[in-house]
Amino acid sequence: VQLQASGGGAVQAGDSLRLSCVASGRTFRGNTMAWFRQPPGKEREFVAAINWIGGTTRYVDSVKGRFTVSRDNAKSTVYLQMTNLKPEDTAVYYCAARPGNPTQYSKYYLSWGQGTLVTVSS
Repeated sequence: VQLQASGGGAVQAGDSLRLSCVASGRTFRGNTMAWFRQPPGKEREFVAAINWIGGTTRYVDSVKGRFTVSRDNAKSTVYLQMTNLKPEDTAVYYCAARPGNPTQYSKYYLSWGQGTLVTVSS
């Protein structure tokens, strides 16, 4: 059971990035997938989540209208498209999986990826 996140990098404010998270079959099938982030020196926070069929998504207010979470179940992959990036988006981004519906509470996610670093400079 593994989650592998990728796609991070160093960009300028206003740029875009797309993060990807590939999951093993047992982790991905039927599960809600989510993205969390941990800014430097701060606690981990919820970013976005999407349910198994992709019909339900949730976002933290600070990324609404800029970030889009999606998934390709055939590829066992969840994406986070990030646009109009801001310096405050700088963080290590983690993908996570849980059975059931999307929630912003990290304690309900059972599987976690290793994180990918996003750095946004002004």
